[in-house]
Amino acid sequence: MTPFSSAVAAPDSLSPLEAIGLARGWLRTALRGKDEACDLALACLLAGGHLLIEDAPGLGKTTLAKALAVLAGGTFARVQCTPDLLPTDVTGFTLYNQQTRQFEFHRGPVFADVLLADEINRATPRTQSALLEAMAERQVTIDGQPHPLPGHFFVVATQNPLEHLGTYPLPEAQLDRFAVRLRIGYPARGDEVELLRTGRTESRPETSAVDRAVQPGMELGALQRFVAGVGVSDRVAAYLVDLGREVRRRLGENRGPSPRGLLVWQRVAQAWSAIDGREHVTPDDVRHVAAPVLGVRIDLPVKDFDDLLAAALAAITVPVGRNGG
Repeated sequence: MTPFSSAVAAPDSLSPLEAIGLARGWLRTALRGKDEACDLALACLLAGGHLLIEDAPGLGKTTLAKALAVLAGGTFARVQCTPDLLPTDVTGFTLYNQQTRQFEFHRGPVFADVLLADEINRATPRTQSALLEAMAERQVTIDGQPHPLPGHFFVVATQNPLEHLGTYPLPEAQLDRFAVRLRIGYPARGDEVELLRTGRTESRPETSAVDRAVQPGMELGALQRFVAGVGVSDRVAAYLVDLGREVRRRLGENRGPSPRGLLVWQRVAQAWSAIDGREHVTPDDVRHVAAPVLGVRIDLPVKDFDDLLAAALAAITVPVGRNGG
């Protein structure tokens, strides 16, 4: 396990697993009735990846993004993507100040800790590419000058899978920068009745629980380092690789998850293990996060993707025993 600073290990502080458990419970109160979506979003945040939410409007995408910003303990910004959105509307721009006779850099919304890119596929490829460097390198280059982004920069992008008119599909290079794709879906009948009864579409959870989760010294960076140190045995790692290679075999040459995609898959499985209260990854963790991780990397209709993944999971023997989970 990755060692922590003395502040994190102080007797009065929470352990990493306790902090993650509190964060998980708090996030579930922010989006009622969608525990699985909340847990996957949290796993993505803890894994240090970016999140793509593909769903219809009005299902809580913005609510979830704002709650993740609270967990990240930083600033939140939102960009409504449209065809006339320019790259500088996202990254910022330099402007000449006539009084000082110098060029000054004006930061764009990308410099927030959590950025919601709403309906990202409505932005032009040129504007989409402005986010690529930010997501990959956590920096933006303006007029040849690099500008670092916050260390825990996190993108939550949304797109409506039902509308294609006036949209620009995300290129594979950008899709590969996302760790997880998830669908929130419609709430259960009882949850919708409760929403109507209370007269609001989102809850207002108290922040005391999340404040406890990040104090003292248990900030997001420490939790992400803890997740990176969650144990992965050689047999579980080999199992993940075999699954990835089986998916590639079924898709054909030069298709399927890249080595970087397998690393992301492992990191999300580590995060899922920590969310489940464990410090080691099991084959079940690998299987549980397979669909949201691979879904952003494999362009197939939903049913074809589900059939492909089910066949790949069935084809590879699950390791058992001490080192296999």
